[in-house]
Amino acid sequence: MGNVTVVGAQWGDEGKGKIVDWLSERADMVVRFQGGHNAGHTLVVGTQTYKLSLLPSGVVRRKPSIIGNGVVVDPWALLDEIKRLGEQGVTVTPAILKLADNAALILPLHRRLDQARETAAGSGQIGTTGRGIGPAYEDKVARRALRVCDLSDDATIAYKVERLLAHHNAMWRGLGQAEVDGAELIARIKDVAPMILPYAAPVWEIMSDARRDRLRILFEGAQGAMLDVDHGTYPYVTSSNTVSGQAAAGSGIGPGAIGYVLGITKAYTTRVGAGPFPTELTDAIGQQLGERGHEFGTVTGRKRRCGWFDAVMVRQALRVGGITGIALTKLDVLDTLTEIKVCVGYDLHGARINRFPSAMVEQAAVKPVFETMTGWNSSTRGARSWAQLPAEAIKYIRRIEELIEAPVALLSTSPERDDTILVRDPFAD
Repeated sequence: MGNVTVVGAQWGDEGKGKIVDWLSERADMVVRFQGGHNAGHTLVVGTQTYKLSLLPSGVVRRKPSIIGNGVVVDPWALLDEIKRLGEQGVTVTPAILKLADNAALILPLHRRLDQARETAAGSGQIGTTGRGIGPAYEDKVARRALRVCDLSDDATIAYKVERLLAHHNAMWRGLGQAEVDGAELIARIKDVAPMILPYAAPVWEIMSDARRDRLRILFEGAQGAMLDVDHGTYPYVTSSNTVSGQAAAGSGIGPGAIGYVLGITKAYTTRVGAGPFPTELTDAIGQQLGERGHEFGTVTGRKRRCGWFDAVMVRQALRVGGITGIALTKLDVLDTLTEIKVCVGYDLHGARINRFPSAMVEQAAVKPVFETMTGWNSSTRGARSWAQLPAEAIKYIRRIEELIEAPVALLSTSPERDDTILVRDPFAD
């Protein structure tokens, strides 16, 4: 039995929470490897709904769970999430959760800067969640970040805060706004440190031992491939690499250990926030997809933009991300449509192209080339075998497989974890 890496193959919000929860029952350990509390996974277990942001989905199943070094961690948000889960009957202790001691922290000054930038950008906003993720990654790359391991030493905290404020307060002075109070920030950090440090551990060592012991590791990605800082719709992207290669770098394990890469893909397309969206529907059908799919962000509650399935974009995401097979979700949202369209190419200034371009101006200019398929006008919700699916729905799935050049390994037919058709067990590879 191998390892499995789960990543989004669109713009995030593909339904990774349910799939990760379904797979976590087969896993021995679950690992988050990038992003922060700007991404959310919703898990429905029986009558209980859990909304997770920082915590790996494995905690709900009491599986050993790891927050890797590739994640930027807001310690106050983490503690709030642990408390909220505790109120739902899920106790998260250091025995279950390990936090990489070399993970960078998100501080209040990062949230303030994130929100100030978005406000100042006006119509040029890129749609961040305002939770400080981008500024925290900036400080990490600039080598001035406060890390989890630094919380154990007061002198290091003071030194790191001084370095941070030399940069941040210069920006606030330039903007004519109040500077960050260093003493107050240090006091807040020292106050939270004793509650965070029990979770800290050399995660790379734990991962090495897990691999030696041949444990089944599930790597849990956040957001989606087209929000990758390098390969997505830049600058309308997140601040981290969201493709499968980050699973290795973001957890401290070799790339050969990431195993089967499962790309989560909706049967249509959604996007939250600003940025190009070639197949977007602003008509009644787009509204219907949003209502039937309950398309609101788990973390922000923002309404998602909806559109037809974009096979060009997904095929590109699969190639860039090394995706082995896909989990197709929310097929049932299309149940009432008599006609369904799929984007099979783009028109760019009169020329047909079969890739999503990198240039911002070209991303905004591409027009989708659609192929029209017949809808099935009957329910697929709750189906647990191919025999329960309408013939036209199966044709739609097979056509998607042809266009994206990858097989469907899992098919999800409702938010319920058991309403899943297993075509190929990723852990068996």
